[in-house]
Amino acid sequence: MSDQNTPNNDQFTYAKSGVDINAQKSAHKIIGELITKTYLFRQGKFGEIIGEYGHYAGLIDIGNELCLAMHVDGVGTKVMIAQMMNKYDTIGIDLIAMHANDLICMGAEPVALEDYLAIETVNNDVIYQIMKGLVEGAKQAQMAIIGGETAIMPDIIKGTSPGNGLDLSGMSIGVVNKKNVITGSNIKINDTIIGIMSSGIHSNGYTLARKAFFDLAKLSPFDPLPNYPDLIVGNELLKPTKIYVQPILSLLKKFNDKIHGLAHITGGAFTKLNRLRPHGHDFGFLLNNLPKAPPIFKEIQNITNISDKEMYKTFNMGIGFCIIADPSIQNEIINLLDNFNFSSLIIGKIIKSNKIILHLNENKIFL
Repeated sequence: MSDQNTPNNDQFTYAKSGVDINAQKSAHKIIGELITKTYLFRQGKFGEIIGEYGHYAGLIDIGNELCLAMHVDGVGTKVMIAQMMNKYDTIGIDLIAMHANDLICMGAEPVALEDYLAIETVNNDVIYQIMKGLVEGAKQAQMAIIGGETAIMPDIIKGTSPGNGLDLSGMSIGVVNKKNVITGSNIKINDTIIGIMSSGIHSNGYTLARKAFFDLAKLSPFDPLPNYPDLIVGNELLKPTKIYVQPILSLLKKFNDKIHGLAHITGGAFTKLNRLRPHGHDFGFLLNNLPKAPPIFKEIQNITNISDKEMYKTFNMGIGFCIIADPSIQNEIINLLDNFNFSSLIIGKIIKSNKIILHLNENKIFL
């Protein structure tokens, strides 16, 4: 792994691949400043807005001390790997994961999803495979798929070859008691940070990954990873995102107020921890025991010469979900996760700072 903290002009970045996270944050700020004005439209009425803009899900008050959590998300350019391999039976799992894993970060139990499938042309076999994956993901998350929309848009949706274009997204809801909402506001100095292992790249960073393997390294999705001949590029990229719902809901039921923050490590990678720092709360995250990066990430870095800092701002690097909790229950958390066959470890703690600090290879990196 590169030990460089700041990329130089010769190094690759996510922005150079076509995705500028800073520009995205700027856009989110513009959106947030406008749409939060609409919160006033429900003030004092059924469906009053709870909490702040920009967390893992939006919350509305539905009475009886309950909040409805709402989320919108998609699979992103991972669908292009499915197109290249003509294998569509796992991207539905990814869609469920992107929703369910975000909903539980608010303490909410995922309830239902409606999917939106935009396609270039109708192919019933492809649609069947996608739906099969959605049903499998729903089973893992214990959610219902209650409807959706299939839009045929050949003038807009294009794929990796003629006729195979598609985009997959959706809207989901969950429910949580007001007193059990998790935002990060209860996080305390010296709380422990537990990381749950990912299954691989999950569903983020694919623009950079595709650039690395297919443009820079000139590989096909059917080729092996350069330094791992037993691992096929496309298979590694298509591994479905882990769904963390069942163990997390079990932890919340058992420990409740001793779990202070939950973070799904997706787009923006470990900078996602900033969502757990509400306005007015001054603490930081020290990550000093991260696991070795799995092969897929090592290969991306080897090909692109991207810095460690950029890697940990783009990819999950082997940690798909984080739990911030009272250190008195850290061993019980790890044991419960192990009972669900989810590998985890203590990766750090909460510190007096306003930074996310990584200790890697005796280097200190600020995200």
